[in-house]
Amino acid sequence: MKKVSFYNYNGQGITMVANVFFPPEFDEKKQYPAIIFTHPAGGVKEQTSGLYARQIAQAGFVTIAFDASYQGESSGLPRHLENPYIRVEDISAVVDYLTTLEYVDAARIGAAGICAGGGYTVNAAINDKRIKALATVSAANFGAMMRNGWTNNQDDAAALPMLKQAAEARTKDRLNNTYQTVPLVPLKEEDAPTEEMRQAWEYYKTPRGAHPNSVGYATFRNFTQVLTYDAFFKANVFLTQPLLVIYGTQADSKWVSERLMAEAATKDKQAVEIAGANHMELYDKPEYVSQAVAAMDKFFAAKL
Repeated sequence: MKKVSFYNYNGQGITMVANVFFPPEFDEKKQYPAIIFTHPAGGVKEQTSGLYARQIAQAGFVTIAFDASYQGESSGLPRHLENPYIRVEDISAVVDYLTTLEYVDAARIGAAGICAGGGYTVNAAINDKRIKALATVSAANFGAMMRNGWTNNQDDAAALPMLKQAAEARTKDRLNNTYQTVPLVPLKEEDAPTEEMRQAWEYYKTPRGAHPNSVGYATFRNFTQVLTYDAFFKANVFLTQPLLVIYGTQADSKWVSERLMAEAATKDKQAVEIAGANHMELYDKPEYVSQAVAAMDKFFAAKL
C-alpha cells in the first residue's frame, strides 16, 4: 500500500489524499485495470472503502481508496462538508489522477462505493464515461434517504422544514463565523431507533470501525444541497456501463438498490443479495464482505 496526494482540478483548490493498493507481484512496467473505492458519508479511506480496496487488489487490480474533499486527510474548509456535487466530482478527480499513472490502463478504470459512496459512484458514472464499470455495496442515494427516510417511509415534502433550517444555518454560520453540524449516525447507542442504526453507531463510535478522522457528523449548511439531490438523476438514460448492485436481504436500505436496478439504463446489470446481512454488516463483517468481494472480483475481471 502507498499513500499518495494529488491536486484536485475541479476548482475548489483541494489536495486529495488516498491509499493505493497493488496486486500480488506488482510490476510498475506493466499496466493494470484500476478500481476507485468511495467511502460512505462521514467515513474515511481507512474504514470500509479501504477494506474492500485492499482485498480486491489481491485479484489483480490496482485499487485506490480516497478521502473526500473537506474530509479525512484531504484538504478544504470547512471541515466535514458533505456536498453531494463535490463528492461526485471527487470521483472524477481520482479518475484524472489514475490516468497519469503509467501502470494504470486508462481504458480499464472501474469504480465502486459503499453506502452514500455507492450513490455518488452511480452519479459519477452517469456523468463520466471514463468509468467503464461500477459496483455498489449497500447503496444509499443520500439525498433521497434524507428526504424520504432511511426506510422510504415519508414523502419529499416532509424534508421542507429541514431545508429551511439548513438555509438558516448558513446565515448563522456567516454571521457568527461558526459551522453548525448535524449527526450522520446516532451519536449514542440509546439514540438508535433500530438494530441497523445501532450498528451504525457501533461501527463509527466503537473500536469496531471508529477512526479519529471519521467524526459521525457533517456541516448543516450543505443540507441545502443534500435535500434536493438525487444520485440517480437520469440513470434511466445515461447509466450505460455494466453495473453490479450488492445488498443484504435484511437491509432496511435495500429499496435504494432495488430502485437503482429498476432505473439503470444499462442492460448489463446484476444484483447480488447477501443472505442475512443488513446494511452495516456489509461494511466489515467477514462472512458477508467475503461474498461481496467474490462477486466484485468476478464482475470487474469480466468487465474491465
